[in-house]
Amino acid sequence: MEDSIGVPRQFTGQLLDAAVRYAEERHWDVLPGCWLETAAPGAPRCSCGSARCAAPGAHPVRPDWTGRASGSAPAVRRMWQRQPESSILLPTGRAFDAVDVSEDAGCLALARMERMNLPLGPVLATPGRRLLFLVLPGAGAKIPDLLRRMGWPPQSLDLAVLGEGGWVVAPPTRTAPGGSAQWARRPTPVNRWLPEAEELLGPLAYACAREAAEARTR
Repeated sequence: MEDSIGVPRQFTGQLLDAAVRYAEERHWDVLPGCWLETAAPGAPRCSCGSARCAAPGAHPVRPDWTGRASGSAPAVRRMWQRQPESSILLPTGRAFDAVDVSEDAGCLALARMERMNLPLGPVLATPGRRLLFLVLPGAGAKIPDLLRRMGWPPQSLDLAVLGEGGWVVAPPTRTAPGGSAQWARRPTPVNRWLPEAEELLGPLAYACAREAAEARTR
């Protein structure tokens, strides 16, 4: 059974349940975003109505979104009961920042981190083949200087930080082009306490630099 825009009711229930869990279990602020609508014929389109939407189904609905996010589970439940198709957005710069690298570099770095027994928080995988490592807030102010001290000019690496004023798209949200946000490392009680960005930056910078060097030799 589907709702009026072609989204299975079972899936909208998953969105509501996941959004509530993020607020209730992790105490993260949660925000309902735009969603994908079924266009006939053609690919799904963003509910914002823009034919040139840069992030279909993966951005806030309103410009005043920063004041609408909530970490209250009852408030989050009411949001998704009003608009069950909404994507799940988690504002950055509050409970966490996100260090954003390519999927290839992120997988290499993740393997090194696990061998080194480094503390790890949840890690998001996007349909755009990016990995986002969740770290304590404030990473954006630290990382450029830390990279320079390590000998890597920040602009030379495919590494970015999402902090205050940004957001990440949380599972099981579907975005376009086709795919869903997924957890490469799920939130669990073990990784409730997030690492500082500098604890993970060495392996991440190394992996990004190696990826850049390989790209130059192709």
